[in-house]
Amino acid sequence: MKLTNTTIWKQLEEHALAMSSFHLRDEFDKDDKRFEKYSINLNNLLFDYSKQRINEDTISLLLQLAEYSNLEKWQDKLFKGDKINHTENRAVLHTALRSFSEATIIVDKQNVKGNVEVVLKKMETFIERIHSGEWKGYTGKPIDTIVNIGIGGSDLGPKMLYKALKPYHDPKIHVHFISNLDGADLADCIAHINPETTLFTIASKTFTTLETLQNAHTARAWFLRHSGDESTIAKHFVAISTNKESVSKFGIDTENMFEFWDWVGGRFSLWSAIGLPLALGIGMEHFNSLREGAFSADIHFKATPFEENIPVLMALIGIWNRNFLNAETLAVLPYDHALSKLPDFLQQLEMESNGKSVDRDGNFIHYETNPVLWGATGNNGQHAFFQLLHQSNTLVPIDFIGVVNSSYSLKGHQQRLFSNMTAQAEALMRGKNEDEALKELKTEEKHLASYKVFKGNVPSSTLLFKHITPHSLGMLIAFYEHKVFVQGVIWNLNSYDQWGVELGKKLANDVLNDLVNNDKSNKHDSSTEGLMSYFKSNFMDDIAL
Repeated sequence: MKLTNTTIWKQLEEHALAMSSFHLRDEFDKDDKRFEKYSINLNNLLFDYSKQRINEDTISLLLQLAEYSNLEKWQDKLFKGDKINHTENRAVLHTALRSFSEATIIVDKQNVKGNVEVVLKKMETFIERIHSGEWKGYTGKPIDTIVNIGIGGSDLGPKMLYKALKPYHDPKIHVHFISNLDGADLADCIAHINPETTLFTIASKTFTTLETLQNAHTARAWFLRHSGDESTIAKHFVAISTNKESVSKFGIDTENMFEFWDWVGGRFSLWSAIGLPLALGIGMEHFNSLREGAFSADIHFKATPFEENIPVLMALIGIWNRNFLNAETLAVLPYDHALSKLPDFLQQLEMESNGKSVDRDGNFIHYETNPVLWGATGNNGQHAFFQLLHQSNTLVPIDFIGVVNSSYSLKGHQQRLFSNMTAQAEALMRGKNEDEALKELKTEEKHLASYKVFKGNVPSSTLLFKHITPHSLGMLIAFYEHKVFVQGVIWNLNSYDQWGVELGKKLANDVLNDLVNNDKSNKHDSSTEGLMSYFKSNFMDDIAL
């Protein structure tokens, strides 16, 4: 039966209609226990969803939707390694990458947990050699700079966490992340590094990713212009990949290749060897603390009843907002400068996973799936796009992410930052009616009242941490990963493939062949042909770095 024809879906639609006059301001005014009902305190984290447009009936119906979708069964499939990525015949086991349990997981007759431990030990040994100075560059100097070349899942997670965990950086090591095919990204980086003390980590599962390989070959050519000897590649390039043949062809010693597996999806891979540049930057102890935080989230997700389960509630509320309140976007607003890259990371995690219109059974669906996710650091956003959040006719649910204790002791800053976050959430919830606006205005200003009316009733959740640590960030990211999983189950999607990106890749190669080889066998529309013609007639040869 189509999801939208099920009894529970119809009940949710009817409930949404009944809630059309619901206003959060009224609910808080009449129920002083609302925060207690709709918040969860878990270790270092307070999750407050009391400012969502929900009541007890909403939650009850959403929990029934989860039950209808056999969520508990799908949880079991995820954790035990069933091949729930059915279009690619793969298990989905990022949870195994951060598991500290004794349980064995077997996939295709392989001990997954054993394989993970081997790679983690190899990472630990390698990091110790770099940090101790034992591993030296081609002139005998120790490595002090890491340049990670990757894109998407091979870049966004480690880069976001490296920025977020600045207080945990090893002062002897500086890590840079290169992803953009635009040569400016790489050129800016190598203008400021020393080839004698730089190690490049090339992160690509297949070692065929266009952007990564172009940047890697350019970096290789730049390096060889300084070292002058192909044999020095082995001291300055390592690979994070599954493709030994291509890694070896590039000139990297396969002993310096860090493996991961096809059951690790790119956007869920930061817990694997893809996290090597991050671990080099913060040390293996802190990288393991990150894993432990995610593991604690996994335990919570697997063992906690759904009505008290943070990622399950995040997912169900997201479905309520998307499918029944018709919200087309979700804003993620971290009120901590360290988390400024978090919205970028979550964009890929959520939209590449659940931005789909074909279900697990291969049928086109006619209900909405993942909202457009966007965001920025909240305090800056207040002076950019918050006007739209407050007074436009566009409903934008919000995830506020805050921290009680800053990593930096600058007097007066943290209280003001927290005050801004909570005040914005309250203002977006309460709004301001015309009577209130009139009371604030002088007699000669009364004509301005309508300009000062705020409808309010904007739904938001707040995730508030005591501290930003590797452990707390591991927990946060894992919660969002599980949110994606739950929503995929309910929307009946395979959240772990991404066929939608393939067509653009193929056409890019076709265009490139025409530009470089004058290959006319590929026909394009007149706009594409016109753009290509303009490019070719005005292009000047690239300058070597």
